[in-house]
Order: sequence, then structure tokens, then C-alpha cells
Amino acid sequence: MNRNNFLQQFQLNPPVGYHPESFDRVSHISSEELRKAAVVVGLVEREGGLHVIFTKRAAHLKHHPGQVSFPGGKHELSDPSMQFTALRELHEEVGIRSDQVKVVGQLPTLSTISKFSVTPIVALVEPDYKPIIDQNEVASIFEVPATYVLDQTKLHSHIFNFKKIKHRVFAMPFEEHLIWGLTAQIIQYMQQHVVPQTT
Repeated sequence: MNRNNFLQQFQLNPPVGYHPESFDRVSHISSEELRKAAVVVGLVEREGGLHVIFTKRAAHLKHHPGQVSFPGGKHELSDPSMQFTALRELHEEVGIRSDQVKVVGQLPTLSTISKFSVTPIVALVEPDYKPIIDQNEVASIFEVPATYVLDQTKLHSHIFNFKKIKHRVFAMPFEEHLIWGLTAQIIQYMQQHVVPQTT
């Protein structure tokens, strides 16, 4: 999948919803309890096609330590928009500047069990970016081919019971990484919205 394939599918296809069963585990959290945050679903065009940028969170973090995630973080009162939050955090965490990024869309917000309301911002990132990792936030950065990320056979889901409620959790293994939780929910949305095409 290249840049043009992706843009055509992403911008022309009608919006879809997140998997309804993935909301059950946060259904007890009220909107007043949620803090705003934003992440960047960053796509980079490489010789073999589009790749998606992921980070591994630092092991000492309070929320989701060591997990694979999209770059991003908390909204600050001085941020004029969620897009601004996402791009500010992208720069702070991995050194990618806003002038190296072209925002192409925004996905619906998702709530987390750590009481955040997360807005995913979809963007194209210049392929010559040089990562500068803030090790207080991020342990590492890596890219995954978009054809892999958007392949529905690579995403697994499991239902488990907790406090008499069924919860669906998505997960995607890639090399030594396991992508799961909110990040995998966003991937599941993207798989439904963007139909991969080969050229």
C-alpha cells in the first residue's frame, strides 16, 4: 500500500465505528472522570510501501509502562486543539517536528481504563525524519509495514469475563512486540475503514 492508495481509501470511505464490545470495560467510567489526550497514527512512505510508526513506552511510566503505543500524550490547557496536542507530543517524545507532518484526518475518541479520552490523529510523516527519543517517556521507536497493520488476519481478539462483564481485547503480535489495548483498538478501526490495496 502506498501513500495514494491509503489517502484514497481513508478519505473516500465512510466512517466506521469501534468494535462495540471493546467499550464494555470502560462503561463504568463517566465522561467527567476522563482527561483528554491525543496520539498520532503516523504513516511513512518507504521504498516497499507505507509503514506505521509505533513507540514502546518507558518501563517506569505510571500509565501503561512498557506497552507499545502510538506517540502521544495528555492535552494541556494551553493547547488550542487536540491536533496541536498530538503534534506537540510527537515532537516531545520522538523528535518529529510539525513541519515534517501532514495531518490527513482524525478518528473518533476512545476511552481508556486509565481514565483518558484519546483522540487519534492520522498523519503522513516525511520519510527523512530523524528520531530523537525522550527516554523519560519512550524506550524505543519502530515501524511496521501498513500492509501488516491493516491485515485483519494479523489482529486477534479474546473475550474474557471480569466482574460478570464480557470484555473484548484486541492484540497484534509483530516480531518481539505485542500491540494491544487502546492501540490495537485503533488498528481495528483502521482495518475496517481502510481497505488495503496492492499495487
